[in-house]
Amino acid sequence: MTNNDLPDSTAVRVALWRAIHVQADAPPHVFVDDVGFRLVEPAEGWKERPDMHPVHTRRFRASILVRSRFMDDLVIDSHRKAIHQYVVLGAGLDSFAQRRANECPGLKIFEVDKPATQAWKKRRLQEIGLQTSGALNFVPINFENATSLWGNLAVHGFNKSTPAIVSSLGVSMYLTKNAIEDTLCDMSQLAPGSRFVMTFMLPLELVDPEDQPGYRMSLRGAESSGTPFISFFAPEEMKTLAASCGFSQVEHFSTVTLGEKYFSGRDDGLRPSTGEEILVLAT
Repeated sequence: MTNNDLPDSTAVRVALWRAIHVQADAPPHVFVDDVGFRLVEPAEGWKERPDMHPVHTRRFRASILVRSRFMDDLVIDSHRKAIHQYVVLGAGLDSFAQRRANECPGLKIFEVDKPATQAWKKRRLQEIGLQTSGALNFVPINFENATSLWGNLAVHGFNKSTPAIVSSLGVSMYLTKNAIEDTLCDMSQLAPGSRFVMTFMLPLELVDPEDQPGYRMSLRGAESSGTPFISFFAPEEMKTLAASCGFSQVEHFSTVTLGEKYFSGRDDGLRPSTGEEILVLAT
């Protein structure tokens, strides 16, 4: 394995932020996950990284926690409603299969990612003693040359004729608007009763003034690393685009709404930053 096989820096940062939440923030913890941290096994002194500062990054950390918790809850709710297929696009260090699969008997989980990244993840799961659940299916795909996501999924047991929940978190900002529209229209063809969950980034002027300096820093960091954010949407614009693709139901969840749901009553004032919102779409 080479360093190019490792999950990208964003996936690693998300995993470490999840770990810091339990170590640095007071209970009750919104999201508990040390699997990604154990997979990454960061070098000594990782907490000294500027992007790991427990105070300066706390709102950005909380925004990752809230979307992760919301997604967990949605998958479990979907399973209760007889949706037994869960597809994670760009899975990276996602750990639902290790943390929550036992709560969803019969659920098939399909993690879609680059072949080298998945090979690294499978090796690391074995090295840290986490057995790969029979519910988990790794679906390797070359995103640059992927001609048929559904064909690759079908080879690994996915049934497009039955309902599924599909997640695409932290992806849309790297795609052109045309590519996002193509993805939405493709997902609208899922079996009736399916759900597609995606995040999208707000234009800077719609971000809370308190969060704008950090938001600008994120934009600069993404550009300097060669993966610039290129697509931004106002909520109504995103909802209109999704509806035009034929979804039967379009729900928008703002960071403020989710913050009230998951962070209310805390003594430490922890709240997620604004900037990234969630759509839940039903076929």
